[in-house]
Amino acid sequence: MYTQFFGNYLLERGVVTQEQLFAAMQKQSNTRMKLGTLAIHAGYMTAVEVDNVIIQQTHKDMKFGELAVELGYLTNEQVVELLKSQSPDFLLLGQILVEDGVITNSDLENLILDYRSDNEMIDLDITATTHETIQKLLTKFFVTSEIPPTRFGVMFVELLFNNFVRFVGEDFTILNCVECDAYPVECCVKQTVNGEYSITSYLSMDKETAIEFASRYAGEPFDTYDEYVQASMEDFLNLHNGLFIVNVSNETSMELTISAPEVVEDPIIDFEDRTYLFPVLYSFGTVHFIFEIHRVVE
Repeated sequence: MYTQFFGNYLLERGVVTQEQLFAAMQKQSNTRMKLGTLAIHAGYMTAVEVDNVIIQQTHKDMKFGELAVELGYLTNEQVVELLKSQSPDFLLLGQILVEDGVITNSDLENLILDYRSDNEMIDLDITATTHETIQKLLTKFFVTSEIPPTRFGVMFVELLFNNFVRFVGEDFTILNCVECDAYPVECCVKQTVNGEYSITSYLSMDKETAIEFASRYAGEPFDTYDEYVQASMEDFLNLHNGLFIVNVSNETSMELTISAPEVVEDPIIDFEDRTYLFPVLYSFGTVHFIFEIHRVVE
């Protein structure tokens, strides 16, 4: 999930446009991590040194690692270590942006340092996608969005983002959440979690986005917005909330229930309790996830 948070970080800083970010994210599955990118991330080489090796490769028929060792930038042991290392997925996104000419290796080097510093992430945190690191990023995300980061709130949103990755696709990024009192909807479904922790969640988007969302989730193509698309949206919401109450039950003694999902017919939703909107930017459109908090526990 690093990629989604890093994408938000890049957009917030104005480093990339949405179009540039989505184009890069769509290339991730077909792109291999380069040794130079790993070396920058590990702090073994500077961006200037990596660029110099790349330039030298145009004159010598040598692999990057061999040439870096010959030039004294890396040792053989460091090359082996880097080739065996597990790198965070956001690093590949940065590499693609370099290859696309959106940023330079020097930009990437500085962005990695700033991203670590801003999120108080040490080397151990950032070498693998761990539950603890994701929770740290989520807590920072909540604070930045001025949302009280409760235990169950972080659990709910972490599961939501994981479900987006698992069931719809990972080519999305997250914008900062905003509080809202009312929201105009086009295609929207909702469901309520009842109990000591009680919220109503809404999944809202325009028709074209809903058709692609449902097609990805169901694994079959839909051409028009109809009851099958609505049913897919309802099923995603029901699956997410069902997993959430199971996780709460497994981790605590709290037992929650969920209502049946339903289609929202009103063109505007007026919220009675504190409500937050999460815009999730996919390459095919924006998915708006809204949750209205009725009862909160720490």
